[in-house]
Amino acid sequence: MLSFLLPLVAQGQVRLPKLISDGMVLQRDTDLKVWGWASAGEKVSVRFLNKTYQAVADNKGAWEVQLAKLKAGGPHQMVITGKNAITLQDILVGDVWVCSGQSNMELPMRRVKPLYAEEMRTAQNEFIRYFEVPKTYDFNVARQDLEAGSWQKVTPATIPNFGAVGYFFAKDLYAKYKVPIGLINSALGGSPVEAWLSEEALKQFPEHYQEAQLFKDQNYIKKIEGEDQARIQAWYRELFRKDKGYQGRLHWSDPALNTADWAGMEIPGYWADTGLGPVNGVVWFRKEIEVPASMAGQPADLNLGAIVDSDSAFVNGQFVGTTGYQYPPRWYTVPAGVLKAGKNTLAIRIVNESGRGGFVPDKPYELVAGNKKIDLKGKWQYKLGAAMDPLKSQTFIRWKPLGLYNAMIAPLIKYNIKGVIWYQGESNADTWEEYESSFPAMIKDWRNKWGQGDFPFLYVQLANYMEAKSQPSESDWAQLREAQRKALALPNSAMAVAIDVGEWNDIHPLNKKAVGERLALAAQKVAYGDEVVYSGPMYQSVKRKGNKLILTFANTGSGLEARGGELKQFAIASPDKKYVWAKARIEGNKVVVWSDTVSKPVAVRYAWADNPEGANLYNKEGLPASPFQAELEK
Repeated sequence: MLSFLLPLVAQGQVRLPKLISDGMVLQRDTDLKVWGWASAGEKVSVRFLNKTYQAVADNKGAWEVQLAKLKAGGPHQMVITGKNAITLQDILVGDVWVCSGQSNMELPMRRVKPLYAEEMRTAQNEFIRYFEVPKTYDFNVARQDLEAGSWQKVTPATIPNFGAVGYFFAKDLYAKYKVPIGLINSALGGSPVEAWLSEEALKQFPEHYQEAQLFKDQNYIKKIEGEDQARIQAWYRELFRKDKGYQGRLHWSDPALNTADWAGMEIPGYWADTGLGPVNGVVWFRKEIEVPASMAGQPADLNLGAIVDSDSAFVNGQFVGTTGYQYPPRWYTVPAGVLKAGKNTLAIRIVNESGRGGFVPDKPYELVAGNKKIDLKGKWQYKLGAAMDPLKSQTFIRWKPLGLYNAMIAPLIKYNIKGVIWYQGESNADTWEEYESSFPAMIKDWRNKWGQGDFPFLYVQLANYMEAKSQPSESDWAQLREAQRKALALPNSAMAVAIDVGEWNDIHPLNKKAVGERLALAAQKVAYGDEVVYSGPMYQSVKRKGNKLILTFANTGSGLEARGGELKQFAIASPDKKYVWAKARIEGNKVVVWSDTVSKPVAVRYAWADNPEGANLYNKEGLPASPFQAELEK
């Protein structure tokens, strides 16, 4: 661990941080740093673009040189010499963007392949580079270096691992400016914003600061991890012991099993809605399908949509795949020789730790071989393998305050950047009130640490998610989106609205292209100074005239429009704050909102829901309006 906490070097060995390596992208048009470690007092030279820069390592072995402003281009070579020499190849000069947040920024291209298979097959761009920061935490020290990492260029072999949002963002920027783009992806699924705050910034949030202090104690961490591990392992041992699907002469995945006493249910769906009720544990599912001779013996793709929580899948008794938690798509490969003409048996063992187990609706469930496809939705048989008490979740130590900043951001802050793109907030939806201050605090914190002034900070507003509601209602996700909208008060910030590209049944929607492109539009304005329509309509002000509220918007572009008919998802309230659906119409660059049941409206909301289905206020450039709530000034 000390190798990246307090870099130590052998006598006379110059060492570089992981970011400064072959294939890196250096930030153009700015004074930038190249740094590393050597023996105390060792003279180090950096030779780059026919210039030589000199430094002497301090008493801790740290050295640093300042390079003159560089123009976009490359590839170039850099030679760093002390008592040893290091030659770095294939260096580009362009724009460097940090991509951070939680899983929707982390999500790699391989996870969105159904939409972008052709894109991935043909991807080729040596001027877009990608560096993935190792996913780890540290509560004690702001690390000086990363554990590992390397720069990758876009090829069909590497693109499956590129973060999808970042890739589409970079692709758009490169297409417009023809300037090399470097992406540093430092994101972790499930992480709340407080995990990305420095210790100094956390002091504004005493509860989180105190929690961070607790986790400085490695024994405390070991105790929690040990207790969690023991509890979870005991639950799974008991589950396996009780699972009838593994106890008889024939396992329940065996095609020869007699299933005459198994019940039936429609898939997709949840077994809590059947006679089985809301049980946790193991439930087995089976289905017999007819396979045509043309598919027999062929390799096939088994797509089982999304399952809560984990599953193991079998085809004709042969195990074909498993997934350990609910969020990833179930894409399994059936090897050649497994499928046969005529009757084939599918079996799925689902383990559900808590909540409602089963098959998520509105997902594809199919078996595909070549151009043949068998729909797997419909009647399946099922039987309870083992009933268990709900399993309490583990403690996710990696999400605790401070840890991710220290291990995944601190090592980056000497590396000059163009700006940051950020996609996060799902894990803070239930603390939206605090997020109104913690999210801007993080932006200010990072800008302060990097020391580059108010660099562009572009972020994604939460997408639409969960079941749509038929009536106006309260929503934590809407509140979080409002906190995100308010953060636009910070200079050099912009927000990509995503309420029209989510999926009601998936917290990880596939459409990352639209998100990346909207962030790139924001960059064109905020980072590159182009006069473009970079945002959908943003609420500005409200006034009342009679029983109507008149709303003014910024970022109207060529004008407002209602997509697909009359405006929807507006709600108003009288002083009792009971919201009702309202009628709305566009008048120039304003929207007039009213309801015949509210004579004196004082408040208005737009797209105020977890999933504001049907929200259709856009500008004519095709960018959606941000959700908002507003009240008349008293």
